[in-house]
Formats: sequence, C-alpha cells, structure tokens
Amino acid sequence: MALSRLYFFLDIDYKRMKIVFGGGWAEKEREIMKKLIIPLITLVLTIWTITHAAPKDLEIKGRHLISQKPPFTLTLPSEFRLIHSFSHENPGENSLTRGYFLIKEKNKQVEEMLILQIGDRTNPQAEPIRTPPLKPYTEKRSYLKEKKRRGDLEIERLIQLFAWNPEASSLQPIVKKGFTIPSRWAMQGQFLFNYVGEHVVLVRYSRDVNTFGLKVSETGENWDRGSISGNEQKVYEVFRKGFLEMVDSIQIKNP
Repeated sequence: MALSRLYFFLDIDYKRMKIVFGGGWAEKEREIMKKLIIPLITLVLTIWTITHAAPKDLEIKGRHLISQKPPFTLTLPSEFRLIHSFSHENPGENSLTRGYFLIKEKNKQVEEMLILQIGDRTNPQAEPIRTPPLKPYTEKRSYLKEKKRRGDLEIERLIQLFAWNPEASSLQPIVKKGFTIPSRWAMQGQFLFNYVGEHVVLVRYSRDVNTFGLKVSETGENWDRGSISGNEQKVYEVFRKGFLEMVDSIQIKNP
C-alpha cells in the first residue's frame, strides 16, 4: 500500500473517532494513537521494506543475466525480455523446479527465445541432484555435443537444428502472452551444469534461421550435418559463435 493512501485512510479514521468521542477526544487521542495508528504504520513500513529489500532469484539487466541461486552471471546473445516465470515443487524428488521464459521479438513475433530451468535441492539430507545428459532431437542435425570444464565445474553443451512448434505445450506461456511463434526451423543451443549437487541449470537458446539476413532452405535435408553448406553453413557458424560466447561468459561463484 502506498504511504499516501495509508495516510488518507488514517485521516478518515481520525475524523470519525473525533466525532464519536466529542469533547473527550484529547484524552482518547493518545491512547488510540498508541494502540492503533502507530502499530499500523509500523506494520506497513515493515512489509514495504521486506518486499523491496528481498533479493530476486534472477535479474535481467541489458544483456546480463544475474542469478542468485545458484550464484552465476552470463552475457546473453541479445537483449531479452523476461515475460514469464514459474516454480514447481517435486516432493518425491526433494527438489524445486524454477523456469524463466525470455524472448526477443519484432512486431510481436518471436525471433529469439531463451528458456532457463533451474532445479534446486530442497532437502539437505537427500541425495545430491543428478544431471541427465543432453540429447539431440536427431543426430543428423546435431552439430556439436561436448563437455567442457571450468575449474571444478563441468558444462555440457549442444547445438542442433530443430523446428519451432507454436502448438507445443512448453511454449504456451509465450503464446498466451500474445506473441506469435512462427512454425520455422531454428538453430538451438543448450548447455547444462550441476552446481555442487545443490542446483542443476539448463539453458535452451534458439533463434529463427530467417533472422540472420540470409536466404536459407526450408528443407530439412539441406541442414543435415553431412551436407550443410552455403548460407545454411554461414547461419550455423554465426549462431555457434554467439552461443559459445554466451557459454564462455559464465562467471560462477564458488560455494
């Protein structure tokens, strides 16, 4: 509640009480101020302070993504808008899943999207969270699959071509916000890491192949790993460069 509104309501109560108590108002004023008004102001100020001082689990500042749990930062390929987030408890697995949907759009049509999922261990006595391996949709359009160490951290990464499907249930949070997801081929990069068994981080970043300024094929066979060439190869190389720069930009604080 805004403080100006609070003062407005208190002023109404003050006038009402003055009418009720009449000439005895002076004696009643101190008692009422002590028992009602001052505690109420204190409560509102406390709630306001807690709400505004509490740190956010995730923030987007320009092209910088800042996570508090686990503590890491990275530089995004573009400036994204965070349009949806959710959390879901998994009691049987002693974990909590958090999801964040980020997009870059033009005229309400999605050009790039990034979906971040974080798994948190909720029971310190439970087994550490395990990390499932990344799997491509199809091997013939999978261009990169490798693991890379960053100190004590192992990051798995994958690049592939896949088709955006606006009917997919996983993309409905974006569609329901009024954005259009075209049914097109998209380059997708995924990376995954486990933070000391307490958190698992999965990032899936994809970009419409028609947003690179090149005329490219809509036929899947022309994107096959063994035959890709021409503009399709150029799109892959540009995407690969931007995606790997994002992965390499990760700064992780040691526990």
